[in-house]
Amino acid sequence: MRQLLDVSWQLIRKEGADALTLPRLAQDAGVAKPVVYDHFATREGLLTALYRDFDARQTAVMDAALEQGTPTLQSRASIIASCYVDCVLTQGREIPSVLAALAGSPELERVKRDYQLVFFEKCRRVLAPFTRSSDVKIASFWAMLGAADSLSNAAALGEITPEEAKEELFAAIMAMIARHNAHSS
Repeated sequence: MRQLLDVSWQLIRKEGADALTLPRLAQDAGVAKPVVYDHFATREGLLTALYRDFDARQTAVMDAALEQGTPTLQSRASIIASCYVDCVLTQGREIPSVLAALAGSPELERVKRDYQLVFFEKCRRVLAPFTRSSDVKIASFWAMLGAADSLSNAAALGEITPEEAKEELFAAIMAMIARHNAHSS
């Protein structure tokens, strides 16, 4: 399956998500069509698998960085911001293309929502030692994620630098915690 995902990413990178079909994947991967259909029954299934692949890599990178980082708010906010932006940049324009191709897919919406909630919980755990009460509002995490997605995509498109994206996301995370602590007093 790894080979099929890698070939899919390459095809999207070269020609865009519209070029990615199951028969085309079989051709480019040098395998019989039934092999591809056994792994991904539909194009939507393949695109969902690509999103899961992206998220798994993003999670592994962030987990490793958090494990090696220092346990300060600044360090953890910086790691969250840097890892998020770097993971999107590593995937380049492919992940927005995959998401656009899956727009309106109930399966992707469910998978995406599940991963977003897992990300929120990870951030909540990582940032909890720096909050005055146990729960940062879920709306704050949605705002943080919106900023992360927008800034990362702008950096991927070359509209801002990766450093600017990381700095702004870091500032948004720090402001989120400061605002939470001010309201918790």
